[in-house]
Amino acid sequence: MAELSNRLTALLGIEHPIIQEGMGPFKTNRIAAAASAAGGLGTVSMPGMTKDPKVGSRLLRENIEQVASLTDRPFAVNVPVGRDDTGTVLPVSEAYIRAAVEARNSDSALSRQLVALTTSAGFPGEFRALIRDAGLIHMHKVGSTKHARKAEDAGVDVVIASGYEMGGHTHATPMHTFVLVPNVTEAVSVPVVLSGGARDGRTLAAALALGASGVAMGTRFIATEDNTDWHASYAQKIIEADEGDDTVFPAVYGPARGLHNAGVDRLLEIVRTNEMSHDELTRWKDEALIRAQEDGDVENGVMPAGQVASGIHDLVAIGEFVPRMAAEAADILRRLAGVGQPVH
Repeated sequence: MAELSNRLTALLGIEHPIIQEGMGPFKTNRIAAAASAAGGLGTVSMPGMTKDPKVGSRLLRENIEQVASLTDRPFAVNVPVGRDDTGTVLPVSEAYIRAAVEARNSDSALSRQLVALTTSAGFPGEFRALIRDAGLIHMHKVGSTKHARKAEDAGVDVVIASGYEMGGHTHATPMHTFVLVPNVTEAVSVPVVLSGGARDGRTLAAALALGASGVAMGTRFIATEDNTDWHASYAQKIIEADEGDDTVFPAVYGPARGLHNAGVDRLLEIVRTNEMSHDELTRWKDEALIRAQEDGDVENGVMPAGQVASGIHDLVAIGEFVPRMAAEAADILRRLAGVGQPVH
C-alpha cells in the first residue's frame, strides 16, 4: 500500500493522490496513460470546444480507447461544461458527457478503467443522474465554497478546489488556493483535491496539510518527456517561464490563465474591436489553443499555463516523477511531525 493512501486513492483505485488535469483542447493521451501507469490518475482531454458534436464524440471515444490500450490502470475523462444564453448545456458539452458514459456502458473492459468523469467550467446538474447511473465517479471543479456545497448537495463524489493561479480556465472572482482549499474542506464532507500551484512533493504535502486528499496538476505534466502528443516548443516555453510571464485572458467558457504572447495580444484586440461574431471568436480561440499545442505556434497561438510554470525548470519522466513526488510528500510530513525536527 502506498504511503499516502487515503479515501481519494481508495475511491479511484490509484496508488498516489496525484491527478493529471484535463488539458485540452488537443489530446493528452500519452500523458494520461503515463500518469495512470505511474500510480496516479490520468485524464483524457476533450478534443476541441467547437467540434461538430458527432465528430467530437467520435474523437473522444478514439482517445479513450487509445489510453486504455496504453495502460491497464484507471483513468478519467474531463469535460468543460458550457451553456448558451438560455442556460442550456452546449450540444458539444452534452455530446462529450454522453460519449464518456457510452464508452463505459458499452465496453466491459473500458468500464474497468474509465472510472471517473471530471466536469468543469459549469455544473452539469441535468446530467448528474446519467453520470451516477453509469457508475462513473463524478469529480467537479469549483472556484468557490458556495459552488463546492452545491456540487456536494447534487451528489458529486469529489470536489476539485481550483485557485485563481491555476492554468487554463480559472474563475471570475480571484481566490488563492491557500485560502480556498481550507474553506472548501471545512464546508464539504466529500474528498477535496487541490488544483493550482502544485508541482512537487512539497506542494502535495502542503495540500494534504490544508485538508485536501490530493492534488491535480496540468502545467507540470506539460513539461514531461511523455508529452509527445504536443509540440516540444510548448513544454520549452513552460520551462523558460518566469514569474510575471502569465496573464489572464477571455477564453471560451470564461477567464483563463496562460503565458503572455502575441496570440493573447491579438485575442484582446479582437475582443476590444468586436471584429468577430461570438461564434467566430469562439472558433478562433479553439484553433489558437490547438495551434500552440499541436503545431508549436507558441508566438501566435494561445498557451494555457499556471503561475506554477515559473517554478518548473526541467522535463521529467512521469513514471519516475509521480511516485517520487508522493514519496517526497510522505517524507516531509513525517519529518514535520517528528519531535525536535526543525521547520524550514
